[in-house]
Amino acid sequence: MTKKREREETLMRIVVGIVSGIVLYVWMYLIGVFFIINWIYTLIEGKKISELSKLSEVWNVQVYHFIRYMTFTVNERPFPFSDLKKL
Repeated sequence: MTKKREREETLMRIVVGIVSGIVLYVWMYLIGVFFIINWIYTLIEGKKISELSKLSEVWNVQVYHFIRYMTFTVNERPFPFSDLKKL
């Protein structure tokens, strides 16, 4: 990669970091609500809501890819600049 291209990608990380960071931050609060719902439901019913657990895992994977991108481990942009990642 040329120096100019590397510099452009580094500057793009600022934009990606802000946009993806906001999306993941808001999503984190939703995951917190899912956690409370799943916890209460499991106490009452004795089983978890697997869809909420799966959605929480999707968030975990997206945060992992976001951190890898922001720490220059990979150059593939995170959600919402690319498709949702799978495990």
